[in-house]
Amino acid sequence: MNRTAPRQPQPFESLAQSPTDPEFVQNPYGFYERARAAGGAMFFWEDYAIPCALSYAATWAILRDRRFGRQPPAGCAPEKPAHQAGFWAVEDHSLLELEPPRHTRLRGLVLRAFTSRRINALAPEIEALAHQLIDRIDGDRFDLLAQFAQKLPVIVIARLLGVPEAAADDLLAWSHDMVLMYQAGRTRQDELAAARAASEFRAFMQEYVEYRRVRPADDLISHLIAAEEDGEKLTTDELISTCILLLNAGHEATVHTIGNGVLAMLRQPASIGALVPDRIDALVEEILRYDPPLHLFQRWAYEDVEIGRHAIRKGEKVGCLLAAANRDPQRWESPDRFDPGRPVSTNVAFGAGVHFCIGAPLARLELRHALPVLFARLPGLQLAETPRYADKFHFHGLERLMVRR
Repeated sequence: MNRTAPRQPQPFESLAQSPTDPEFVQNPYGFYERARAAGGAMFFWEDYAIPCALSYAATWAILRDRRFGRQPPAGCAPEKPAHQAGFWAVEDHSLLELEPPRHTRLRGLVLRAFTSRRINALAPEIEALAHQLIDRIDGDRFDLLAQFAQKLPVIVIARLLGVPEAAADDLLAWSHDMVLMYQAGRTRQDELAAARAASEFRAFMQEYVEYRRVRPADDLISHLIAAEEDGEKLTTDELISTCILLLNAGHEATVHTIGNGVLAMLRQPASIGALVPDRIDALVEEILRYDPPLHLFQRWAYEDVEIGRHAIRKGEKVGCLLAAANRDPQRWESPDRFDPGRPVSTNVAFGAGVHFCIGAPLARLELRHALPVLFARLPGLQLAETPRYADKFHFHGLERLMVRR
């Protein structure tokens, strides 16, 4: 009797590509397509020394599989040098780095305060703020990132949390320094800057948390303090880390999304016609799919797992290339074309599974209400110079976006 031999996992195709190479920084999609042609759904990225998922199916599977997670398994935790202590004092209590059951408890408490009703109520305020920022723009030639894209999200999240928007410049500076820890090729100086920023950010937030403990108001900090489930509340460390996460993630990714999205629209002016109520949602999803702000998520394997033809061993790290997955030709027709008219299909710009971005509804709301104001107020908007992307992988956003009215 013939028996089918057990399927043997196949080795990964191995490719080298520096994430700080100038050509890659400006267009990582060329490398993703070379990797897809060589390895299919997955390949081994030599520079990171991890296998990476390229396809939508493999990325979706890894992000939703509870055999993978953010916390390293026992014996696999990377070293945390003393000079990074300020950063990890915040990050070790962050939703981004935790797994169930602590993650489940913490996320549940946050969602009790960060409700869809509270987020959706911000729509008029977002539109009003967009008008105010445009009113403040001086001159016919300006940097849209600095004057609009960077300011709007940080002011919105500051107002939502209940911290003074006058501190927006400090919040931006702290956030920019903290995310240096996630950039390719970071230096010791970057790590020191991240630790210092995290410590200052933590001290700032602790002051407002303590203030709201005795003087609660209708803001997110007060609601986070009050949130309770089965007798459990957020600890002070969890509360502070959550507020910092919401401030950082609540603007960092949205800044890049606004910049990348406006650039795509200016390069294809016909897309501006999609800024109408019955088409705006599809436009927003296409912006997120086409050029997302975050390109690489990493996960640890908690046991041996097979993904398609490939084996991932317990204790190994695996990468999910979100931007490559969002341009998978097996899921989207002509995926390299920016097409606001394409049928909406779930993408992975905000991740998936238990770590799906908690701020996704707010980011979508900001795009949905800020972009129509921008192009209505500045109908002749056009590029004033060729934009360049910043060397910040695994983030993908512009250094600046110089435009003219």
